[in-house]
Amino acid sequence: TMRLQAPQFQALFTPGLRSVAELFEKKNYELRIAGGAVRDLLSGVTPQDIDFATTATPAEMKEMFTAAGVRLINNKGEKHGTITARLHEQNFEITTLRIDVVTDGRHAEVEFTTDWHKDAERRDLTVNSMFLGLDGTLYDFFNGYEDLKSKKIRFVGKAAERIQEDYLRILRYFRFYGRIAEKPGDHEPNTLQAIRENAKGLAGISGERIWVELKKILLGNHVSHLVQLMYELDIAQYIGLPLDGNLEEFARVTKNIQNLSPKPMTALTSLFKGKDDVTNLDLRLKISKEEKNLGLFLVKHRQELTKAPGPEPLRPYQDFLMDSREANTNSKILELLKYQGEEQLLKEMQEWTVPSFPVSGHDLRKMGVSSGKEIGTALQQLREEWKKSGYHMDKEELLSCLKKL
Repeated sequence: TMRLQAPQFQALFTPGLRSVAELFEKKNYELRIAGGAVRDLLSGVTPQDIDFATTATPAEMKEMFTAAGVRLINNKGEKHGTITARLHEQNFEITTLRIDVVTDGRHAEVEFTTDWHKDAERRDLTVNSMFLGLDGTLYDFFNGYEDLKSKKIRFVGKAAERIQEDYLRILRYFRFYGRIAEKPGDHEPNTLQAIRENAKGLAGISGERIWVELKKILLGNHVSHLVQLMYELDIAQYIGLPLDGNLEEFARVTKNIQNLSPKPMTALTSLFKGKDDVTNLDLRLKISKEEKNLGLFLVKHRQELTKAPGPEPLRPYQDFLMDSREANTNSKILELLKYQGEEQLLKEMQEWTVPSFPVSGHDLRKMGVSSGKEIGTALQQLREEWKKSGYHMDKEELLSCLKKL
């Protein structure tokens, strides 16, 4: 058996975890780290959040924690067997080992077990099905560690069975492929076959759940390959993507933006031919208003809002921003520059501060312009002059300009 002693593992042993471990030990309940955190630790990554698994039932845990005066946080996980305890300013999510009794492709009814192998069996991918004892011992029933080392993504047991328990696992397969696999195209044929045969099941999964996974896929590696695969395996239509997505544009744009930290929507929009595609995506996935607006903005402006020839390539973007009456136009323009692969202009735009127009109505009144209408017209004319100067003219220059006008 392998024992992990990595610094990332040692760092987990906070006062909180030590106290939790002691309580379980006293009662002879087994407690291990489960799932994604094990995968991260074995990859030398510090896990973001840690899930624990135990042989104790929720009732036993409640009794044990309550007797020890530990605060329990009620977060509705209990019917799935999860208890959340708070010790030393830290939350611990601990779930009883379980077996899926009934699954409908979306939810599972579970019963509790003390069999670690059975719990591992109902997890999605081999790299997510390992447990780690608090002494560092690895419990790996499905060669997850081997797969992790050779960067292979495989379902636990039969792919079709795992997928039919929860169709979202199709997208989880893609997400972890983009996170772990070394190169595109390294799939087992029978896995792809199982995905193709079960793609339709995604139609019954809520848009919100799909969007969470899809966003992660869009920000991972091999994204162009994976989205192309979604089309080849007939998944695209069930998750809100256009039937005739523009895969050439998608491949080009995702290559442009891979080092520019784009928003997921920026990458996705390159598949779209028009605003209807954004609307349809929103109908299926219930994306946020901000995401929808960004998609519509990019579809509308990606072609005509481009850099100027000559010494001031940024001017069209700056002018657009100065003329805009909408909130967060600046962040949309930054995404547009990423989409267009304009790395240098992106840097300049990020460093550019929006200048404020130096003349006010008050200045004009002082100069004897009294009617509101005239003030409005004059301000508009001065704004135009200011814009022509590249926003460089100051108050004095603008006011002397007014005398000429």
